[in-house]
Order: sequence, then C-alpha cells, then structure tokens
Amino acid sequence: MKQGNIRKEEFIRVGTTLYKLVNQPRLNGGYVRKRIVWNNETLRQDYGKHYLATVPKYDGFCTVPDHVNYRPVVDKFLNLYEPIDHQPQEGDFSHIQSLVWHIFGEQYELGMDYLQLLYLQPIQKLPILLLVSEERNTGKSTFLNFLKALFQNNVTFNTNEDFRSQFNSDWAGKLLIVVDEVLLNRREDSERLKNLSTTLSYKVEAKGKDRDEIAFFAKFVLCSNNEYLPVIIDAGETRYWVRKIDRLQSDDTDFLQKLKAEIPAFLYHLQHRQLFTGKRKPYVVCPVTAAYRSLAEDYPQQPQPIGDRDVRTYA
Repeated sequence: MKQGNIRKEEFIRVGTTLYKLVNQPRLNGGYVRKRIVWNNETLRQDYGKHYLATVPKYDGFCTVPDHVNYRPVVDKFLNLYEPIDHQPQEGDFSHIQSLVWHIFGEQYELGMDYLQLLYLQPIQKLPILLLVSEERNTGKSTFLNFLKALFQNNVTFNTNEDFRSQFNSDWAGKLLIVVDEVLLNRREDSERLKNLSTTLSYKVEAKGKDRDEIAFFAKFVLCSNNEYLPVIIDAGETRYWVRKIDRLQSDDTDFLQKLKAEIPAFLYHLQHRQLFTGKRKPYVVCPVTAAYRSLAEDYPQQPQPIGDRDVRTYA
C-alpha cells in the first residue's frame, strides 16, 4: 500500500482489541468519527508485519466530560466523550438569546443557568426538561437542534423505543438525551426516567458484550405535542421542569444557521456569566434543581394540561 494511504488511515489498540478509526459520511453532510473492530492479520497484510508495533495502545476506555479543558486520553484510557470544536469568542448572540427567551420565558435566567451548567459543569445533575405544546411551529425542535449544534456528538436523539431498549451503549455516555416526540406514559417508563435523572452510575449493555458499570451524567430534554400525559408526573415530584411553549410569531427558515453562527459568542458569554441561582442560594446542591420544584401538586383523575400546573420556585 502506498505510504500516502498509510498516513491517512488510523488504528488504535484498546486493551487487546484493534480498531480502525474512520469518518463515516452522514446523510445531511459531514462525517461522524467511528471505531471499527479490525483484524491483526488484515493489518499485517495491508501494512507489513512491523506496522502493528507503531499503533497507539491504551489500557481501556473511559468517559470524562469536559468542554473547556478536554483530555482525549486520561491515564492511558481513551476518552469516549467527544470534544466540541467551537472556539469561544466575544460577540453578538442575539438570535440565541431570542430562542432562550422564547423557550424559558419569565424563567430566562434559570434557562441560562441550565445551559451554563451543561457547558461548564457537565457532570452536574439537572432536572428533566419537558417542553410541551399542542400547537405547531413552536420552536421546540429548533431548540433540540440548537443543543445538538452546541454540544455536537455529545447529544443523541432517541426514540421512545430506544429509551425502552435494554441495549443502551450508544447513549449511556452522552451529555444530553433528547426525545422529540416523547410518549413515555407507562409507570415503568416514568420510574426509569426519574431514576436515570438522579443516579450516579449505570450499567451499559451492548449486543454480544458483558454489562459494564459507568458513571452516568446524562440529562434529558423531552418534547411533546401532548399536553396531557406525555409522561407520568406524580404529586410532589421534583425532578421535572415543564415549560409550555407558545407558537413562534415568525418563521425564519435560516434561523438555525444563524444560531450556529453565534455559538462561539454564546459560549464566551457562558464562560464569563455569573450563575443567577448561585446569587440566591449556597452552592450546595444543583442550583437549578433547587430552584425548580414540582409542577404537579396532585395528579388529577381528569387530566389537565401539565403545562398549566404551577412551577414552584424557592429562593
């Protein structure tokens, strides 16, 4: 094989397993980095018997999230958490600001806290964010796509079926798990969701592999057009933050691209902003969770829109 091709292709060995690193084309353009299990004999045939000795070697995998001081390797363990390639730079982020205002309304500063904690303290536990509206063109999906653009490969879009599946290796190490049309109205769904929102560790399971326990720091963002029963929220429940989203006043087809262009300025702002909730409470527990309390004072026999239930805010 030509020397030029050798430089282009990358291999790693993790434990005793050899991987080839490839860029898999995506449907909407661009690429996603993938690891493909490779064969030692195939590598020898392609590159010669001495090439394997030059392949980088790691003791295993780890998942250590950090958006500011990212480390691809931590103590000889390959970090599965993905870096984000945005470079913070001071500037205007008025379109992002308008989206945050639209989603969080009178709780704008708390919404900014939520995004700031995601960026600067990714292991911090945060409430389950549930955005509901029966109307169309509300910006819920735009907000999810903005989160994806902001945190890139550390955000995964799940379906209801993905959430119920026993195989979770593709999402257990993510920062955000988002569901665009959530309908998890079984009791077992509700209990699992609540447990995941507070647990510190979780067993990862992939097809054909042993279960492995990892630190779990993922947060959930759920959207639904069903205002009545997308998920079960019991009386006194403190782990949900529900926002009822109004219809957008205008429809800008380039809005998402404008949001993406402002991400460096937005991240710069988050790096220098003071937490709103931190001003009012000792930083003992997650300030956002401490500020947002139960939406459901009781669970009615005749369902009412959950977005109409009060959010209790404690100063």
